[in-house]
Amino acid sequence: MRPFWLDQALKDHPEAPCAPLQQQTRADVCIVGGGYTGLWTAIMLKEQNPQLDVVVIEADICGAGASGRNGGCALSWSAKYFTLERLFGREEAVRLVQASEASIYAIGDFCQRYGVDAEYRLDGTLYTATNRAQVGSTDAVIAALERNGINAFVRCPLPELQRMAGSTRHIEGWFSPAAASVQPGKLVRGLRRVALGLGVRLYEGTPMTALEQGKPAVVSTPSGRITADRVVLAINAWMARAFPQFERTVAIVSSDMIITEPRPDLLQRIGLTSGVTVLDSRIFVHYYHNTPDGRIMLGKGGNTFAYGGRILPVFDQPSPYRPLLRKTLAEFFPEFADVGIAASWNGPSDRSVTGLPFFGRLGQGDNVFYGFGYSGSGVGPCHMGGQILSSLVLGQDNAWTRSPLVKGPLGHFPPEPIRYVGSLLVRNAIRRKERAEDHGRPPRRLDVHLSKYAAAAGKADKG
Repeated sequence: MRPFWLDQALKDHPEAPCAPLQQQTRADVCIVGGGYTGLWTAIMLKEQNPQLDVVVIEADICGAGASGRNGGCALSWSAKYFTLERLFGREEAVRLVQASEASIYAIGDFCQRYGVDAEYRLDGTLYTATNRAQVGSTDAVIAALERNGINAFVRCPLPELQRMAGSTRHIEGWFSPAAASVQPGKLVRGLRRVALGLGVRLYEGTPMTALEQGKPAVVSTPSGRITADRVVLAINAWMARAFPQFERTVAIVSSDMIITEPRPDLLQRIGLTSGVTVLDSRIFVHYYHNTPDGRIMLGKGGNTFAYGGRILPVFDQPSPYRPLLRKTLAEFFPEFADVGIAASWNGPSDRSVTGLPFFGRLGQGDNVFYGFGYSGSGVGPCHMGGQILSSLVLGQDNAWTRSPLVKGPLGHFPPEPIRYVGSLLVRNAIRRKERAEDHGRPPRRLDVHLSKYAAAAGKADKG
């Protein structure tokens, strides 16, 4: 069974999968992975050079991975400003925040230009506090954005905040218009349709079984081979298993979601009537938004951790955290306590050490490119990833190819089993800390200390 968003998209547009590759073929560019990153890259390549022969292979169908099952929160990197400045310096940090906001608007422009009904709603985002310990946690980054002339956030008066968010759980909040919500499955399937319309050759049900680096490179599949001048690896969480050198660059962790049955009448009653995305100030955040047909989607990151970068079977099943999410939904929205849950799901996100994606060239060559590590927040940044990878493929000299984002991973996790055991220790400390804060109690010092290991990379898993 497909995750809710993808299942809904396939019902609305019942398109047959493209046939698997069954022969040897030649291409200018071969892209491995038919999600947001791979499809944005393919589209941007064809828009810039329509004569370029671009092949995309996808192990399942386009959108079967994270692109068809995320939270649908298209957010900028504004909240990551301190991480960006620490890693890349002030000038590049400012540029990346501005570029990330531009990508939010560009996704909407793309949907309008190509007639993609992705339920794109440019209704902004709310970053909030839901307990006293969270109050003031956003002040410092807002002040830094303001100092650099890139602040889009305004503080919301409490009545307006609770009205916009539809819940009295929020006791402080900042609003930015530079954010959107989307139906993730419809967006990725729309990208697929546009790519095909531009002449991209797509083979679904076609996993990569081997990569021979060279000029040209050769991508092998179960029943075929693609000889290509340039190759783009856009398989995200699967990179850690496919290429052992990346195994310690990301931690594979779930983000879990539920979605209600439609109740537009209740949404009207509580005031959650726009497509605003709402995030609290936890380390592993709660995030939610409504849908045009009257549902609430609510999710939480940082739940199931995988040992050794494995993609666990649970990542393709209903969420084991459904009861917890159901309880949280009722706490945010008592009016929805008895509303049915239409579906629950989860999926693997590739959490990097910095909380930011990274890009680069594989090995010593200059014709195999990769990008991953979106850390559970890829809806907007994947558009940036398409700009980066298409620029690298075309050999351009621009702000993207000169960016430190293209220098590969900027940190490594400890080896197993230390990484796995440490991840569980930190996760459980965060849970205890935030449970104490929710009840107005001071958390244990050890839990606060351990929680800092996750907090250093910023909020996790929301889109």
